[in-house]
Amino acid sequence: MFTLERGGIIITERFEEKSLEIEQALFPLRSVRFVCEDFKIEDAKEVIAEAYKSEENTKTLILGAKSFTIPAQNALLKILEEPPNNIVFVLLAPNKSTFLPTVRSRMSLQVEQETKKYEPISLSLRHLDISEMFRWVKEHDKLKKHEAKELIENLFYHAVYEEQCVLSAVQIEGFEKAFRLIELNGRMQSILIMILMNFLKESKRAH
Repeated sequence: MFTLERGGIIITERFEEKSLEIEQALFPLRSVRFVCEDFKIEDAKEVIAEAYKSEENTKTLILGAKSFTIPAQNALLKILEEPPNNIVFVLLAPNKSTFLPTVRSRMSLQVEQETKKYEPISLSLRHLDISEMFRWVKEHDKLKKHEAKELIENLFYHAVYEEQCVLSAVQIEGFEKAFRLIELNGRMQSILIMILMNFLKESKRAH
């Protein structure tokens, strides 16, 4: 069971607002917020240094970001598993997939219930042609990691709910593979082409 007193991971789109809410909820106990767009190894070092500052009362370290780099998460593993006395960690991010399985296994997890708004996609997957596919890919080939994950999630929503496509096993696998490749810093252009080629094949068969 997730409690602020014991810490854990909260999945929320409002990670900045949530960090302030947690800080206020814990007052008068001390908390230190580390909130940014991309949580990197330098941020992890600051957190670790703060964690080892001795405290008589409980101190909560609140880490919030759209993305946490793999080196940063690896640097935090040991301290998350065995935090110093009176230190509690709360991690905030928009997606569960942001965190490595090794991080998730060390902490309880809570998903904040909220209605996610998806941006409209200017692409017809049912009637996809190759020129339209490359036009769209070119528009989205330079994204940060968290933006890339959001786009793939958005594209999946568009396929299933907006265009009401019945996805094949291959198409579903393409989306799942895309998230793994983004985490491994794969080229966004190649990732999008991989997903869309499966729709292009279906579109050709339909004609």
